[in-house]
Amino acid sequence: MPIAYRRILLKLSGEALCQGAKDGAIYNYELLNEICGKVAQLNKLGVQIAIVVGAGNIWRGKQGTDFERVRADHMGMLATTINALAIQDDLIRQNVDARVMTAVKMETFAEPYNHDRAMEHLNAGRVLVFACGTGSPYFSTDTGAALRAREIDADAVLLAKNIDGVYTADPRKDPAAKLIPSITYTEVIEKKLAVMDFTAVSFCMENKLPVLVFGLNDPENIIRICSGEKIGTVVSD
Repeated sequence: MPIAYRRILLKLSGEALCQGAKDGAIYNYELLNEICGKVAQLNKLGVQIAIVVGAGNIWRGKQGTDFERVRADHMGMLATTINALAIQDDLIRQNVDARVMTAVKMETFAEPYNHDRAMEHLNAGRVLVFACGTGSPYFSTDTGAALRAREIDADAVLLAKNIDGVYTADPRKDPAAKLIPSITYTEVIEKKLAVMDFTAVSFCMENKLPVLVFGLNDPENIIRICSGEKIGTVVSD
């Protein structure tokens, strides 16, 4: 299989991990296992993979309206660590050497993020799962994904969402909404499209980091994108 991207940053939302879950569970375990299976497949093909995971299936900072904002964001960082450990566990059970690195020190559970150590892991063929976003409040996991992608010199950010790309309007509300196959960073910001938060989009624009937006309804899309197939939306300059 041809490989278009040799080092990727896969951004998974917490909501994606729980879509279709039964009885209000925080994970759809079958979907989680399938996602990790595709990551394992790419890993065996020699693709270097880092993952940033959100926490929307457990906690979102905006839920904490009764909490001080910084503390609410800290709670979200802890929730991303729970998700990262779940992904690591599934990958290990699929015979993939996976490591969790956190932007906030919690050595009992994971390694603190260190750039040189992260590059050693990637070059050794290990899958990295980054947790805690940037480690600072007021910054989303989207921004954390963009930052880590630039730090590890990823070829692209693969942005897995519940919708299969960027549309002219919300396709769940507007049946006339059309998929946009490619769009510039500037257009995303000017049109206020809900792709990533604008801090993350601006960072990707400044660093010429392409963002490939696709639907996680079919985890095989992860393989399709890495093989160069044109699906979803490409955000670039």
